[in-house]
Amino acid sequence: MSADNEICRMDAVTVAAKVKDKTLSATEVTEAVLRRMDKLEPHIHAFCTPTPDVARAAAAAVDAKIAAGEDPGLLAGVPIGIKDLVATKDILTVMGSPLYRDFVPDEDDIVVERLKAAGAVIIGKTNVPEFGYSGVGHNPVFPATRNPWNLDMTSGGSSAGSGASVASGVAPFAIGSDGGGSIRIPSALCGLYGIKASMGRVPLYPGCRDERYPGVSSWESLEHVGPMSRTVADSALMLKVITGPDPRDRYSIPSADFDYVDATKESIKGLRIAYSEDWGYAPVDPEVRRVVSEAVRVFEADLGCTVERANPGWDDPFPHFWTIVAGDTDLTGMRRMMKGREKEMSPHLVALLQRQWTAEEFTDAKMIRQMVCNRMWRFMANYDLLITPTLAVPAFPLYMQGPEIIEDKMVTTGDWLCFTFICNLTGQPAATIPAGFTKSGLPVGMQIIGRHLADRTVLAASGAFEQARPWAHKWPKLLSELGL
Repeated sequence: MSADNEICRMDAVTVAAKVKDKTLSATEVTEAVLRRMDKLEPHIHAFCTPTPDVARAAAAAVDAKIAAGEDPGLLAGVPIGIKDLVATKDILTVMGSPLYRDFVPDEDDIVVERLKAAGAVIIGKTNVPEFGYSGVGHNPVFPATRNPWNLDMTSGGSSAGSGASVASGVAPFAIGSDGGGSIRIPSALCGLYGIKASMGRVPLYPGCRDERYPGVSSWESLEHVGPMSRTVADSALMLKVITGPDPRDRYSIPSADFDYVDATKESIKGLRIAYSEDWGYAPVDPEVRRVVSEAVRVFEADLGCTVERANPGWDDPFPHFWTIVAGDTDLTGMRRMMKGREKEMSPHLVALLQRQWTAEEFTDAKMIRQMVCNRMWRFMANYDLLITPTLAVPAFPLYMQGPEIIEDKMVTTGDWLCFTFICNLTGQPAATIPAGFTKSGLPVGMQIIGRHLADRTVLAASGAFEQARPWAHKWPKLLSELGL
């Protein structure tokens, strides 16, 4: 294996350790991943705005700190992609929209500030659907992101490029954001680990919080930012850096009373787990049912947990989800920006903005959210964890918003997201973990949901499952075909 390939297959924990002990320089790591990006981008289109000059300068700064005997930070020299919905000072942040084609923020998002301070090296902005209003990876501005496991398929979204970049080893981890599943969706479809910590663990600003920017300011009551990685430990390491309160985010909560990395090594023996295969109502692809049901058995057979099939018992709340999104959206500002440019934009987004919403629709949706939250905490009082499939289907072809048929039933284009958005309504911690593959070789994700604020339990269960059924050694065939 070439030196580049060896570096690009390392996890973030290993890269940081080798840079700190001078086995590798941050510059060597950066050059290796930039060369890999050049080879892969024509195939996967993960990065809408590569930033090689920014990366080289950051890597040189890390190497200089180490040479001077200074602490380079927890993520010393680790390459990272930043989702293009997350603001980056002096770096183009387009958000997949022609309305922001030339937008360069004047400040970093809080997570970007923290990652840079910890020595991470930003290698580029990763592709998204327009303003993130979709679970897939195509937009009107950049080429569609493709799934490294099958280039004809979507990588999922809205953290589309983040998923494709990590799955193909361009960076060991990436920043995703998640308003209805957008960390967990591409992680599941690309064979990765991704975690949406409890609402408020990771503060957001200016994203979802800055009224100056219509579209950027959306999703305030739903959005989370978090890691996507090939290992559980890498996500935990990133959470250690990006969590903790900030006065710019009124949702942010005090720092955790546990260590994120240590949590991944804890025993989960004796935990009570509920397993819901379909919420009691959702059509789910038979292969997804098979793969996830087999994976759930690991918790009982190998890890000493008790697993019961059970459903929280609500009717499908998805029809109200987009109403809550619309209620979080600056409709006046976005309609003003959109005027006369509708044909340049994504049709589903234009339809949401043009619809004449009523006050009753907004308040009805809020009542549905309250119902879901109350059913969920009552249900979780009996269980430590709730496990579901992450998605109702494996990856499907590019340029679709979602499949039209699941399990021989006609569905709406959002029904495949039936498992993820629930935890954005409730704010609970939720992770997706690779559960296995379909017969055609597409990854399938399993979702691990914790009680309110029980991120520690989710990380412990994730770490235990990874130990029992490791996956990080599996790579898409595309890489060997390209000699990577």
